This record gives sequence, structure tokens and C-alpha cells, in this order.
Amino acid sequence: MSSLECKALVEGLLFVADGPLSMDRLVSILPERDRQEILAAIEALRLDCERNARGITLAEVAGGYQLRTRPEHAEVMRRLQKSRPLKFSQSALESLAIIAYRQPVTRAEIEYLRGVDCGGVVKTLLEKKLIRILGKKDVPGRPIVYGTTREFLETFNLKNLNALPTLKEIQDLAELPVYEEQGELPLDPSLSVPFIQPLLQGEPES
Repeated sequence: MSSLECKALVEGLLFVADGPLSMDRLVSILPERDRQEILAAIEALRLDCERNARGITLAEVAGGYQLRTRPEHAEVMRRLQKSRPLKFSQSALESLAIIAYRQPVTRAEIEYLRGVDCGGVVKTLLEKKLIRILGKKDVPGRPIVYGTTREFLETFNLKNLNALPTLKEIQDLAELPVYEEQGELPLDPSLSVPFIQPLLQGEPES
């Protein structure tokens, strides 16, 4: 198999995939090619997209690789979509930012930082699959703890959690007005990372 054929296969796999494909997944699908050859094919494909002014780009997001339309073409692309782009209320955005930067975090900790009830917002974020239940905190009452999901990384075009932007950048991505505070949320440093216990089989989630 030539390098051009390998690149073509990788492009085809990324095109038909319903989400980002990790390197491990690509290696398992293409066992006749080693990891370095697949990496070279990915890099060649990425350069092709950049140099030839194509309508797609190769993005590294959520721990994998994905073909995406160019951000500057988003408005035109939306004309083809039946669903409306994902929008966030201010309360949802603030809660999502707290979860993203402080995970694993309990609902009580989110409400402490925001100063308001967050039950409805947390439910909405769960329904949109932007956050998930990680387990329960090992304290009296064993409250649920939340963290972000792979869908969160995909939505905000993040390679991994280390690539988290500032709150202002998240606002810009979500097309919301910029708040007065343009840095990360002023989170309470006293909230240390807790020890998390997984949910037991049959145990309720709340």
C-alpha cells in the first residue's frame, strides 16, 4: 500500500466516521500500516486541506481526528442544517465553565460559586450530553459529582481538557455577549479535588 493510498484510506475513514477517530482506533482499522505511517498520512491530509483552500479542515479534537467544515463558512453551512446551532444561556454557560474548570464538582459546589440554584441548568447540560455523572464524592451524603464529556470537547473544538480556553473564549465560541469579567471564573481555591467513588450497581443517581 502506497503512502497516497494510506492517505486516501484515512481520509475516507474520517469522512464516514460519526465522530473523531483516535489514533488507536485508526491503527486497529488499518493493521497493515504502522502508527508512524498513519500519522504521516494524517499530516499530509492536514497540509492538503490547508494548502489547497479546501472547504474542510482536519481537526484534532476530543482525543481524535475529525474532518470539519471551515469555521468561516459556518453561516453558509447552517443553511443546509435543519437543526439550529447549539446556544447557551448565561446561567448554562457559567455552570458549564465551572464544571469544566473544577471537575469533578458537585451541584452544591456549583451553586456555591454561582450563588443560585442550578438544578435545571445541570439537567439541561446532562440532556445535551455536555456533562456526565462521574460518581459520588466520598463525604457524608455522597453527593453526585459531574464532569465534562467527549461531546463537550467536540462542541468547543478542544483536543483535550488541557486545551480549555478562558471563559471569554468560550463565550466567543458560543456567540454570546462578553461579560465584564473576561478571564476565568474566580473559583474558590478552598474547593480541593475530592476522592471520587463510582456509582454502585443499582444505586440511584441523586
